[in-house]
Amino acid sequence: MKHLAYLLIALVGTVASAQSFQGMAVYESKTATPDISGMGGPGRPEITPEMKKMIQDRMKQALERTYILTFDKTSSTYLEEEKLDAPGQDNGGMRIMASFMGGGGKQYKNVKTKRFLQEKEVFGKEFLIDDSLPKLAWKMENETKKIGDYTCYKATAVVDASKSDFRNFKPKSPEEQKAAAEKLEKAKKEGNEKRTNFLEQMEMPKQVTITAWYTPDIPVSQGPENYWGLPGLILEVSNGKTTVLCSKVVINSKEKTEVKIPSKGKKVTQVEYDEIVMKKMQEMQEMYQQGGGAGPTIRIN
Repeated sequence: MKHLAYLLIALVGTVASAQSFQGMAVYESKTATPDISGMGGPGRPEITPEMKKMIQDRMKQALERTYILTFDKTSSTYLEEEKLDAPGQDNGGMRIMASFMGGGGKQYKNVKTKRFLQEKEVFGKEFLIDDSLPKLAWKMENETKKIGDYTCYKATAVVDASKSDFRNFKPKSPEEQKAAAEKLEKAKKEGNEKRTNFLEQMEMPKQVTITAWYTPDIPVSQGPENYWGLPGLILEVSNGKTTVLCSKVVINSKEKTEVKIPSKGKKVTQVEYDEIVMKKMQEMQEMYQQGGGAGPTIRIN
């Protein structure tokens, strides 16, 4: 009976420990700044070196961000760290750019129920993406490396590129850009004046390859953004253009943190949200081509 009592006490302690398990991880996200050397040229206003530098600085600011992942055994919240805006900064424009570049509001993942939620704001309209977690067919690789004090293991997966994440854009081939320029010249000769913009020089790949590094030392199937499904916390993940790297981990701190479920915005699926974003971007492009000015107003009903 005494041995049974000890066993029950140990079991209760283990269950309580599992229920109270929690952690926090800080991630730094960096994305290679798109090449804008092709801006300007036929059909487009000339871009001065000063303007190019300003655009690149703004992009760099939008593409380098810090996030906090709060997690327990089954769920997590991923949220960008709040920073003070610089004086005179176009806050609205930066928020739109950040949203298109993978940023946005609070994100929630539950690996037990396979549920995914994320708050997004686009053109002044708030959305709540409510969908199933993406299925990631991870392939375990025979490589390890140290990230901080943790031994990490490599895994890769091929996933469909998110149409609403403009970090996935890549420049069109020189042949495609040349064909587009020739088409534009022909239209001008026929009296069909048309303006072009930066997005016309880019294309969205159908798939991207993900490389992740996870540590079994932190036994949760969580990670940054919408990455999950590995036997340990993902400390680094990259799609070739964007790298998200963990810079700090705190486990079972005395200061308790809570995984909060997002709730703000109109509920949509991921596919519905992608369609809304692409439709509005198409409207912006058409307004620009028709000479609607540099600052078209886009409303989402």
